[in-house]
Amino acid sequence: MAKKALIICAGGMSSSMIAKKTMTFLQDKGEDIEMDAVGVPEGQKRIEADKYDLYLVSPQTKMNFKQLADAAAKTNKPIVQIPPQAYIPIPMGIEKMAALVQENI
Repeated sequence: MAKKALIICAGGMSSSMIAKKTMTFLQDKGEDIEMDAVGVPEGQKRIEADKYDLYLVSPQTKMNFKQLADAAAKTNKPIVQIPPQAYIPIPMGIEKMAALVQENI
């Protein structure tokens, strides 16, 4: 069964592209990982629904990290603040994001 990771960001547009590219990168390496991306309000709901194995918070929503981390703690699922170097949709950024997912999922 695939592991699932969710990127939580301000709006979901740039993170959707990063999620898709990272998922493709990981699947090409044989990893069974699915990724999705949503904005903060929807991310809060999805954490509470406990349907993901890992939550990743984008750099631009750093101010929401504590609130999201408190919700994730109730589900005993890891939540990670994405460093800016891993949040760029170029090969180097995607590799860093993939490593972040692999280390924490």
